[in-house]
Amino acid sequence: MSTPVTSRKGGAWHLLLAPLSLCFALPLVWLVLSSVMTNAEINRFPPALWPKGVDLGGYRYVLGNALFPRWFANSLVVASVAVVSNLLFGALGGYAFARMRFAGSRLLLGLMLATMVIPFQLTMIPTFLVMKELGLIDTLGALIVPSLVTPFAVFLFRQFFLSLPREMEEAAWIDGCSRLRVLFSIVLPLARPALATVAVLTFLATWNDLSWPLIAINHDTQYTLQLGLTTFQGQHHTQWSAVMAGNVITVLPVLVAFLLAQKTFVQSLTSSGLKG
Repeated sequence: MSTPVTSRKGGAWHLLLAPLSLCFALPLVWLVLSSVMTNAEINRFPPALWPKGVDLGGYRYVLGNALFPRWFANSLVVASVAVVSNLLFGALGGYAFARMRFAGSRLLLGLMLATMVIPFQLTMIPTFLVMKELGLIDTLGALIVPSLVTPFAVFLFRQFFLSLPREMEEAAWIDGCSRLRVLFSIVLPLARPALATVAVLTFLATWNDLSWPLIAINHDTQYTLQLGLTTFQGQHHTQWSAVMAGNVITVLPVLVAFLLAQKTFVQSLTSSGLKG
């Protein structure tokens, strides 16, 4: 008798969530539709909600730009390195805070968490000066180094590791395993939800970042996709069809990454609560 009740409750929630999901999907749908419109249709007032025909001029303009593949590759390199480094260093830091007790550990954790509430605008100039001293300005290194590890990645791994039982790790220590071997052989295989969450959020943040590349990069060969798309917007004339087409191409990797990691992403959010 409990199954029909559960089913009715689920159906009631679906009646509420389905319209909400459509509302959230509308901007993406309109982006795709406007990418196959002409500039005249996009600039018309009131705006056109449906294209009269499929016009691929925006895609031809974007893909015909000689620098577009370079911008895509730059974004892919920066995002990939940031994802790998956050997974590695975030796991190391999170495991240290979760399982090791050392002098000042709680103070260091508090200071690290405090940096999460500092807006980027306050650290922008110091970061620029550091990158300048390192000789990385106008290179991809200026985009990679500040993103090598984030406090959020360390915190999320710490919270997930705290939810894991210690018994398996203690058994491995008795067998003579080092902490690093325990982490990489036992703990991380169990932390796939946390790994997927950190990977998706890091990829999303670095792939979509515009403010820092706008400051650190000057030469067009070092542009990322987000920065390169701004060149389609001129002072007197904007190729809106190209902007929309470029945004569709830019959104696709993020959408695919999220869909692939959706299950583990949700599992991590529901299992790594604010413990300890």
